[in-house]
Amino acid sequence: MAALTPPTERGGWWHEYVCPAHGVELAHVGFDSGNFPEGGVPCSYGCRVDTPAVRGAWTVLAHHFWARRIRLLSYDGGGADLLTSYARLYVELTKAGEHEQAQGWMQRGRLFHQALTDAVWGVPIAHSILNLAGRAELGETLPMLDDMVAGARRARDAMVAQDKFSSNYTAWFNALGTTASQAGAAVRGESWSGAEEWLTGERGQFAHMEAATGEDGWEWEGSTYYHGFVLRAYLLSLRAVDPSSVPDRLERMLAALASIATDGGILPALHDGPYLRAPLALEWLEIASLARQFTTAYDLSAVADRALAEVGPEYDGLEDKLTNWFDGPPRTPAADPAPVEGGSPAGGSLLVSSFYAVLRVPGLQAILDHGPHGGSHGHHDKLALYLYGAKTPWQPDPGQVPYGHAEWRAHYKSAAAHPTIRIDGLEPAEATGRLTSDAESVTATVDGWYDGVRATRKLISGNSYLVDVVRVTADREREIVLQFRPDVDLTVEVGPDAVRTTWAGDETLYGYHLADAVPVTRPGPGPADDPQRTRTWLDWTVVGATATYCSVYSTTPLDVRLVGDVITVDGNDHAIGGL
Repeated sequence: MAALTPPTERGGWWHEYVCPAHGVELAHVGFDSGNFPEGGVPCSYGCRVDTPAVRGAWTVLAHHFWARRIRLLSYDGGGADLLTSYARLYVELTKAGEHEQAQGWMQRGRLFHQALTDAVWGVPIAHSILNLAGRAELGETLPMLDDMVAGARRARDAMVAQDKFSSNYTAWFNALGTTASQAGAAVRGESWSGAEEWLTGERGQFAHMEAATGEDGWEWEGSTYYHGFVLRAYLLSLRAVDPSSVPDRLERMLAALASIATDGGILPALHDGPYLRAPLALEWLEIASLARQFTTAYDLSAVADRALAEVGPEYDGLEDKLTNWFDGPPRTPAADPAPVEGGSPAGGSLLVSSFYAVLRVPGLQAILDHGPHGGSHGHHDKLALYLYGAKTPWQPDPGQVPYGHAEWRAHYKSAAAHPTIRIDGLEPAEATGRLTSDAESVTATVDGWYDGVRATRKLISGNSYLVDVVRVTADREREIVLQFRPDVDLTVEVGPDAVRTTWAGDETLYGYHLADAVPVTRPGPGPADDPQRTRTWLDWTVVGATATYCSVYSTTPLDVRLVGDVITVDGNDHAIGGL
C-alpha cells in the first residue's frame, strides 16, 4: 500500500483540472498518496487524462487536500509531525522564488502558479499551526510562516500598485497575512501585533470589505461563488475577534446570500462559479458554521443542509470543529443593517439589490438579473430570468466550468447559455439595467447592450403565480429571440390559443405562454457541472422591429385567458399591452 504523504512537487493552476473532451472536472483521486494516478486522471465519461497542465492542477488539489486534512487533525491535537515535514518541503520547493511556469496574466506564487493559490492553501496550514502552538514543537515551521507573511505583503502591495485593491485576491492575501503572522507569534510565544497591518489598517480586511462590496453587501462582481470566496476569507481572518468590532458590511454580505437562497437551501450559481462541486459545498458548510457564530440575523441552515447533501464521500465534518471562533457573542437582529430594499407585492415578496431582483410567490422564486456586468467574472445574462422551487432548479443560472476549458467557458459566459434575450445570434455589450417597482411588480430596462435595441422585463406578482412580460424594440428589423434554458425535463404543448409548458422536478412548475413568435425546441447542454447533459431548450423567435412575450408560471394549474391587452389569471386581471 502506498504511503500517505503530501505531494513533493510545486503545483500549477487548478482550473486546468478538466476533461478536454467533455468539459467536466476530473475525478478527485490519489490525493492522499501524493502520487499522480498511473495512466492519468479519469473523467466521468471514461477518459484518462495526463498532461503537464493536468498534473499541475492535480498537484494543487492534492496540496489543498492535505492542508484540510492537517487542519482537521490539528483540532484534536494531531498533525504536528506533518506540519514540520511540510514546512521543510515548502522551504525546499520555494527556494527558487516565484513559480516560473505561471501564465503571464497571473500574480505569481511560490508553491503554486498563483499567489492567490498560495494564500488559499496557506490559511488552513497557518490555522493548524495556531491550533497546535504551545502543545507541540513547531519551531521548524517558522521559516515557512515568515515566508508566507512576506509573500502576502508583497502580493497585496502589487494589487495596490495595479489599482486592484478591491480584487477578491486581496481578501485572501490579507487572510494569509493575518493567520500566518498570528501562527508565527504563537510559535514564538509572543503577542500578536499585526492587527493594524492586516485587519484594521488602510489596506487591511476591514478596508477591503468597504472597497470590495456595495452598500447592499454584494461583492462587486455579483457572483455567488466569488461573494462566498471573499466572505470565507473574511470569516477565517476573524478568529478571536469580537463580532461587534467588525464593520456592518460583513453582516450585509450574509444578508445578500440569504436573499437569493431558496427555502430548500439552493444557492443559485449567479455569474461565474461552479454549478455543483463537492469542495464548494464543503466551503458553504464552513461559511454557515462561522456565520451562525457571527450573527443571529440570518439563518443559513437550509443552505448548510443542502450543501451537506451535495458533498457526498468528501464529507469530513470539519465545520463541527469550528467552535468558539469569535471573541464575543453573535451579533443580534437588532443590529441588522437592512442590506436590500424589500417590498410586499400582492401574493409575494420582493427583494431588490444592486445586481438582482428576487421575487417570491408561493412555491416559486424568480431572480431577475438587472445590475452591473461583474467584470471578468460577469456573463452576458442581462435580463435573464431564473426560476427555482424550494428544491428544484427549474431554470437556473448554469454556472461555469473550470476556466482551463476555453470552449466551454466561452459558451457558459454567452447569451446563448442563459434564459435571456438574444438579438441576431450576437453577444451583447456589457450593460447595466434600470430597475423600477410598484406594489404589484418589478421592471428592468436595458438600452445599449445591442445597437439600437431596448428591452424591458416586467414581473408581476399574483397570489400564487408569476406573470413575466418581455418587450423588445429595435431601430430596424432584427431576429429577436427569447430563450428558455431548463435544468429539468421540459414538456411543451402547442395549443390553439397558447403554448403550455410543464417543468418537472421535486416540485412541478406549469407555464402558460402567449407571444406572436415561433416556439422551437432543440437539444442543448445543461448546466456547467456536466456540459454533456442534454436538456430541452426552447427559443421564441420574432423577426421584426418589436416583440412582446408573456408567460404565467405557477406550481398549480391555472385558468389563464387573454382578452385584448389584459391577461386574466384565476379571475385576476393584469394589463400587459403589446400582444
